[in-house]
Amino acid sequence: MEKEYFRIGVITEPHGVQGEVKLFPTTDDVLHLKKVKEVYLKNGEAYNLLHLKGLKQQHDRIILRFSEYTDRNAAEGLRKKELYVERADAVPLEENEYYISDLIGLAVYESDVQIGRISDVIETGANDVYQIARTDGTELLLPAIRQCVLNVDIAGGRMDVSVMEGL
Repeated sequence: MEKEYFRIGVITEPHGVQGEVKLFPTTDDVLHLKKVKEVYLKNGEAYNLLHLKGLKQQHDRIILRFSEYTDRNAAEGLRKKELYVERADAVPLEENEYYISDLIGLAVYESDVQIGRISDVIETGANDVYQIARTDGTELLLPAIRQCVLNVDIAGGRMDVSVMEGL
């Protein structure tokens, strides 16, 4: 079975002279990385294993140190590279929470009639919004609230919704 990876951030620049780098996080709980020992650097289509040696928070960035990089010159090549973790190392989900990658592509049904597929998830802060590419070619923005999202079946590839009037 092929490994599944979740992006945790983008390396912005080296930090200091010992090979550390600054990470712009793209995950909700970046401090969860303190529990992770291995991350993956995306290099083209390949995912290269890196071993986390240290992590500290500095303002809105995270400073990472890898066993494989020990000086600034080596770390220079990491600029703008994306970092990933395996699914097993991702932040655990609470009840009624889903990974965005699992939601994208779900068939969306209203009253047992397929109305489209989820094409994107917009994170707004208050609640997520599901962008649905409708079967008629239009787009629907549906708030991820209990009144609209009736059931999510990731394994079955289906979401049941109630589209409120005015949406």
